[in-house]
Amino acid sequence: MTTTSTVATDDLPDTTRRYLDLLRSALTCSLWDGGDGSLWEPRGGAKRVVARAVRRTGMEIVKRATPQDRRDGLDWPRLAHTMTGERRMRNLQECTERVILDGVAGDLIETGAWRGGACILMRGVLAAYGVTDRTVWVADSFEGLPAPDSERYAADAGDRQHEFTELAVSVEQVRANFHRFGLLDDQVRFLQGWFRDTLPTAPIDRLAVLRLDGDMYESTTEALTALYPKLSDGGFCIVDDYGAVPGCRTAVEDYRAAHRVTDPITGIDWTGIYWRKHAPSTSA
Repeated sequence: MTTTSTVATDDLPDTTRRYLDLLRSALTCSLWDGGDGSLWEPRGGAKRVVARAVRRTGMEIVKRATPQDRRDGLDWPRLAHTMTGERRMRNLQECTERVILDGVAGDLIETGAWRGGACILMRGVLAAYGVTDRTVWVADSFEGLPAPDSERYAADAGDRQHEFTELAVSVEQVRANFHRFGLLDDQVRFLQGWFRDTLPTAPIDRLAVLRLDGDMYESTTEALTALYPKLSDGGFCIVDDYGAVPGCRTAVEDYRAAHRVTDPITGIDWTGIYWRKHAPSTSA
């Protein structure tokens, strides 16, 4: 696996480029150097009791984030609309721009949307380029992560992310976040529910960008199984948790091996990776 810049993009009007830079920076709160911080959420013991007691008074204990934390997506932000981080958000923007410029057919989807920031960015890119014939699909349970099914997916045994209530963001809140940026319209569609129930029957014909952020082996393999065959040649498959969650990495490697996917993987940062499906020989 190599790490490099994503793709070159054609020149845009300065005002359009500034809009996309501002949108990305606002969604990540990197415009404020991650000054929103992250809520202090101890997982157990006396510290958790203290944190809950403070919250009942209407106050919060906030852990400071550094600009590097926010750039690399190393914290769970208090206010930002994504925990993806600036580097992975820039990758998503560039991949979305590239499929538009190259005329790669299909819609865009993220499986595992949290507060919706990455999907809002994709919709913003479509708006900036005046694209009206593509849909951004927002796929999430909107209830957090599922409890591990270790009998079917041994790699998820012991996973406790379903206990993290901060990962559960309602579909109403995500819709409100799109609306806040003026990007909630009929080019945004929501797939609410567990991936095993929603993705196999999703009314999606073709995809140009497939972004996976389901953390677990189960969520990753179910998304790949249902959606990767719909990814157009020249489209991008982006995996957020490849370096951070062993189960996710194993799911990607198992799928690629089983389906003989040999397109080279490129690293984005410490955890994110992507590859271009049957990349055109003329691509940058």
